[in-house]
Amino acid sequence: MATNIAKPNKPIKEVIYAWEGKDKFGKTVTGELRAGGEAIVNATLRRQGILVTKLKKKSYSSGKKITDADITLFTRQLATMMKAGVPLLQSFDIVAKGNANPSVSKLLQDIRGDVETGTSLNQAFRKFPLYFDPLFCNLVGAGEQAGILEDLLTRLAIYKEKTLAIKKKIKSALTYPVSILAVAFIVTAVIMIWVVPAFKQVFTSFGADLPAPTLIVMGISDFVVSYWYLIFGGLFGALYFFFQTWKRSLQMQRTMDRLLLQTPIFGDVIRKATIARWTRTLATMFAAGVPLVESLDSVGGASGNAVYLDATIKIQTEVSTGTSLTVAMQNTNLFPAMVTQMVAIGEESGALDSMLGKVADFYEEEVDEAVASLSSLMEPMIMVILGVLIGGLVVALYLPIFKLGSVV
Repeated sequence: MATNIAKPNKPIKEVIYAWEGKDKFGKTVTGELRAGGEAIVNATLRRQGILVTKLKKKSYSSGKKITDADITLFTRQLATMMKAGVPLLQSFDIVAKGNANPSVSKLLQDIRGDVETGTSLNQAFRKFPLYFDPLFCNLVGAGEQAGILEDLLTRLAIYKEKTLAIKKKIKSALTYPVSILAVAFIVTAVIMIWVVPAFKQVFTSFGADLPAPTLIVMGISDFVVSYWYLIFGGLFGALYFFFQTWKRSLQMQRTMDRLLLQTPIFGDVIRKATIARWTRTLATMFAAGVPLVESLDSVGGASGNAVYLDATIKIQTEVSTGTSLTVAMQNTNLFPAMVTQMVAIGEESGALDSMLGKVADFYEEEVDEAVASLSSLMEPMIMVILGVLIGGLVVALYLPIFKLGSVV
């Protein structure tokens, strides 16, 4: 006997509808509603005493990618509005409509729709883990439970602003030398492929022996001209493979993060920035009332370094078995003595969040000074490298002309 197996219903795709209608007093009202169809919108508004006169599906043009800066700005705006007493749903409407990026507006409208249907704010955020990490969601959840959501949003906004500022400083310190070296590579390639062959045709008419530096440069140029596709293809292929492996392989991330911390010049800056993020994250979580062991769940990932992530897991294990945070941090051999001493004072005085915040402030200032000194140090070094590279090529090409002039 055949049995009918009921197929699971497909989830109804909800979209945003813009509506206009009249309330029970005859006043024209407008708004937006997230629903699975026009019939649902009409029924929902009818229950609210609104007669719909216009209704259309709201379309969003494809916007730019949502960045950390967008989420940071949203957090600050939401915190400010809630501090001012603006209701949560209305705050979402204001921020969404005022954002220049359609992608952000759509994200906020989706979250607003979930909250409007009864979902808690932190659960609505958890549906978008690409933009809201566990730390963000945990702090929002703690604020909702304690009834101090606006205070924790303000603290979260400050945390994200400081973290974003550190990331920008690190990127600015690395972008300048990388961009200069990339330009030097392009200029050198142009000289080797087009300029040196032109000089080579001129030198063949001299009928004299060429200097050794000129012969070396011409030999390199011949190789580049003959195999440029292999050189450039291999270089870009290797870079693509490297970054893809770095992104997907946890072992590769650990290895590279360990090497970055040991880099002579940049390693110290990266270490200070990592410690600043680590202590700032733990201070923010602990001040929000999140227990220490649970706070450490988010701290390691927020540090941005796989070495400190592994160390945080060990610290969490030791703290959960009764070891003090100071001793657990000392056992990793990754934190300077000043950091562990400040943590010890915080544990003894019961002001751990305050001490961690001071450590974060100190290391953020250290990063500022290190980036400033690094930028001033890199400029002359880059000029020397460019001078030796480009100047050496020019001298090698003009040596035969100088030799010919001395003979004449």
